[in-house]
Amino acid sequence: MGRYWRIFREFFRACFVEELEYRSEFLGNLISSFLGIGIAILTINIFFYQTDRLGGWTYADVLVLLGVFNTLKGWIDFALRPNMPRLLEHVCRGTLDYILTKPVDSMFYVSFRHLVFWRLIDVALGLGLIVYGLAEKHYMPSLVDILVFLITMASSLVLIYSLWMMLMTTSFWVIRIDDLSFIFDSFFETARFPIGMYRGWVRVILTYVLPAAVITNMPALSLLGKWNMATALIAGLLAVVFLWLARRFWRFALRSYTSASS
Repeated sequence: MGRYWRIFREFFRACFVEELEYRSEFLGNLISSFLGIGIAILTINIFFYQTDRLGGWTYADVLVLLGVFNTLKGWIDFALRPNMPRLLEHVCRGTLDYILTKPVDSMFYVSFRHLVFWRLIDVALGLGLIVYGLAEKHYMPSLVDILVFLITMASSLVLIYSLWMMLMTTSFWVIRIDDLSFIFDSFFETARFPIGMYRGWVRVILTYVLPAAVITNMPALSLLGKWNMATALIAGLLAVVFLWLARRFWRFALRSYTSASS
């Protein structure tokens, strides 16, 4: 574990130096992030113009949920989005050969080699929106609430990584799909809203098949004091199971890989 932490630090340092070469883009990216979260808040206000609850959630609750979503999105765009689409390119061009010959785990390398630091702005804005939502609700989370929130947030990040990794691993066979990431984005966007607003089979799928309810709803409910130990344990267990599945699927895919460069 220590070895891979040192490797990640080297990835971090190299990408940070590269980002400093384009400091003039920081202001534009900052404005873009503010506009994005502003539009999201405007959308929520439009919903609440006609109702006082959305899927059983109050306005302040949904602000906390949106803050959780934006925080997770920031981490995704910081570490995962710069890497996942590259896997399809590596498989199609045969450059995965060079990664497989490196003295480092290939799944780790293709997952975290590239980092985009300015996306951490979205993490900060998301955390700020969480604080604002809690202030709007006049609720102060306890230390236990915060601890459960951290556990469920970590579980959500592992779940997101595992689901996206399994999806992108299909590129070993389905190489004609132009952008597998679009499928993941469509799924992740459903986690922006309370799971209670979905009905019928859609709600069943987003709760039990593709756990969108776990990814954002559970961390938000934890901060709002509406959690229980069973749901926290379920979130952690789901994260471990899906990470194990992603790892097994990656190893299976490597056995089927035929170099495109030879």
